[in-house]
Amino acid sequence: MRAINKLTVKEVDNLSKPGLYADGLGLYLQVAVGGSKSWIFRFMKNGKAKKMGLGSVNLVSLKEARDKAFMLQRKLMDGTDPIKERDAERLAIQIAEAKAMSFEDCASTYISSHRAGWKNAKHADQWQNTLSTYVFPQLGKLPVAEVDVGLVMKVLRPIWTEKPETATRVRGRIEAILDWATAHGYRTGDNPARWKGHLDKLLPKRQKVAKVKHHAALAYSEIASFMSDLRAMEGVSPKALEFAILTATRSGETLGALWSEIDMENALWVIPGSRMKAEKDHRVPLSKQALEILQNLPREDDNPYVFIGNRGKGGLSSMALLMTLRRMEREDLTVHGFRSTFRDWAAEQTAYPNEMLEMALAHTVSDKTEAAYRRGDMKEKRQRLMADWADYCDKPAGKGNNVVTIRSAAHG
Repeated sequence: MRAINKLTVKEVDNLSKPGLYADGLGLYLQVAVGGSKSWIFRFMKNGKAKKMGLGSVNLVSLKEARDKAFMLQRKLMDGTDPIKERDAERLAIQIAEAKAMSFEDCASTYISSHRAGWKNAKHADQWQNTLSTYVFPQLGKLPVAEVDVGLVMKVLRPIWTEKPETATRVRGRIEAILDWATAHGYRTGDNPARWKGHLDKLLPKRQKVAKVKHHAALAYSEIASFMSDLRAMEGVSPKALEFAILTATRSGETLGALWSEIDMENALWVIPGSRMKAEKDHRVPLSKQALEILQNLPREDDNPYVFIGNRGKGGLSSMALLMTLRRMEREDLTVHGFRSTFRDWAAEQTAYPNEMLEMALAHTVSDKTEAAYRRGDMKEKRQRLMADWADYCDKPAGKGNNVVTIRSAAHG
């Protein structure tokens, strides 16, 4: 009787009685109660009988089963326990799969874990929107471990010269997410989005591809006409833009304004340092025009925001003011540019001191200067400054003397 290759294909097909049928080299055909058939490899290791499944006869042919049994016998000759080796391989695969987070998974976790530390509540949304637009289409579904310099360049190259500011921000966010993934063991090696000593050798510097663009600003001589058009518009967003202009604040400061920050009786808006670029509380005196806007705004008892949005219980979206400019067909302007309009008007049409104007814009000034202007009648002077600005915004071009003389502004 043959010691190996005892079974034939016909026998494998026809055997139906439950039991084990030897083929040789430790290979057995196992027929189970009910008729199902599978291959078993039986062997001795350290004096113990063991068996290892090799698959169903429907998936593994007789020849393939013999080849597997032959290879397992070779492993036994080398001293390897094939069951332990198989289990170790399966465990390694499970670990690798557990670690194979996609770039998008890492980005979402990164944003969630850093959200509480970002002083601007809309910062997380900005990260998510930027990544969704420029990064996820290329890298989102890929394992973060596979992101290399070629893939990073595939994201950056199309926008590096067309949108240098956006591209720079995108690169920095990719770098931060990949650093996070490395720290958590999801990838190894250098960061392919690193700029210094790496991408700076592959991409032109930002200054080389585009001149720095200042925020587009309206000439102060045109502000009254612009405000007249703005006030003719319906909705909360135009009111928010008007309020931002009258208070010379940044769009994020206006959009994030809460009723708890407003002191209507004393005509004062105190923006907490947590929402300010300089991280210091900023006091904004409110003109009668700004107060009138607040008095006529719709309010919801359970909504803390001054300028409420159409969806949910939050404020307006970060795009609300820009979209208002687009509705006015003023794509040539930016919201931030109105701060320059205010600054130009104050410098050229008033005698208010420079330090006071810088404080009105929440720009950083020396501690000594700031301390001086926080004493005495600073609030009164700044209220007069903002009132003069609001009145100027109401004054049609060419009506009366534009120059505002402040006799005592330099004192105190």
